[in-house]
Amino acid sequence: MELSKIRNEAEDIFLSCLKAVDPYEAVKGTLEIRANMLIVKNHEGGRQDIDLGAYEHIYIAGGGKATAPMAKAVEELLENRISGGIINVKYGFGLPLQHIEVCEAGHPLPDQRGLDGTKRLVKMLHQAGEKDLVLSLISGGGSSLLPLPTENITLEEKQQVTEALLECGASIDEINAVRKHISLSKGGQLARAAYPATTINLMLSDVVGDRMDVIASGPFVPDSSTFVTAREVFEKYHLEDLPPSVLTYIERGIKGEVPETPKQGDPVFEKVSNIIVGSNIIALKAARNRAAELGYNAIVLSSMIEGETRDVARVHAAIGKEILKTGNPAPAPVCVISGGETTVTIRGRGKGGRNQEFCLAAAMDLVGLPPRVVVLSGGTDGNDGPTDAAGGIVDPDTIRRAEQKGLDALEFLQNNDAYHFLQATGDLLITGPTKTNVMDVHIVLVQ
Repeated sequence: MELSKIRNEAEDIFLSCLKAVDPYEAVKGTLEIRANMLIVKNHEGGRQDIDLGAYEHIYIAGGGKATAPMAKAVEELLENRISGGIINVKYGFGLPLQHIEVCEAGHPLPDQRGLDGTKRLVKMLHQAGEKDLVLSLISGGGSSLLPLPTENITLEEKQQVTEALLECGASIDEINAVRKHISLSKGGQLARAAYPATTINLMLSDVVGDRMDVIASGPFVPDSSTFVTAREVFEKYHLEDLPPSVLTYIERGIKGEVPETPKQGDPVFEKVSNIIVGSNIIALKAARNRAAELGYNAIVLSSMIEGETRDVARVHAAIGKEILKTGNPAPAPVCVISGGETTVTIRGRGKGGRNQEFCLAAAMDLVGLPPRVVVLSGGTDGNDGPTDAAGGIVDPDTIRRAEQKGLDALEFLQNNDAYHFLQATGDLLITGPTKTNVMDVHIVLVQ
């Protein structure tokens, strides 16, 4: 089979993932209107019947890269029953809505528009009373898109902390543990704002293991982290050059001088239902099904892949080599699929994201193999790092194409400049904004 055909099939399989976790369809599969009853279903087969006639107002709140399509589905279901709503989404990820205000804002670094939108959202939640219903729509990116720094901490200082955490290679749960404790909108604090209203919190998961308190920093979920956790993250990554206001606030929290985020058992969660409507494993299963349709022996490794991107990439390249040499874990044609969220420790000043770096590292290990192996790594949101690419697609000829242009792969890798390398070799994966977000997908195809 021609290498170009294998590459096209890898992209076909990746696109099948995106269709399977379409946020609009995920909400439509979770919510249903029968007469004046709202039926809320979950993946475990359970359901909750809500009499809409028992509520005076219905408010819609949320934030994240995939929240606009979720809101569109809710609008179509509830129509004029909606009393008000506001969602914060990433620039370019909005949709025209009739009853819900859409505020486009900054991600991964929070900005003033995000702050202004969050202030209006929290004000709306404070208006909700015991006879009101709140529908929350949360997806990946919500942490950055729902910024509301706590006392004496400015947005600029929060941006500095976020940037430092992203650059040091901290995991998403470590980053969120800090965010929760310098914010008034995370770690269950939106549930506190909405109480005593009834809240249905629908989440599209972008975290390993679908941990609800980590998705978008769990604005409606009990927080398992503490101020001590936040300080431990600073110590682990030697983050000493942080704004004094942030360090002081964390220390005050440890001493009990400022309130902790609400924990399990807090009364503010008594009327909150948390439901995951889409996740990485759903995307991987769709990839497996599509690969099987194309004639591959399809294997899902895990939806919980973490670790340094370069190391994880080398493992995936090694699996491709093993299939070629021994036929393990299955004989070719094989499609090996995994998902999760790796991390990049930034040492250079280049441009890229973890999926592009994954592909550059993998390409270096594919050198010398027959043209029967393709590695794809893509972010399901369509944006890998601060770039217009979702990730990349590489093969055993990628490094040869680079050398013909006088490019040194190791030099680009050390400078964290995978974007410009893959751009030059024609190996960027471009999807445009997908309006969904369930972490990353890695695909190894061996013919």
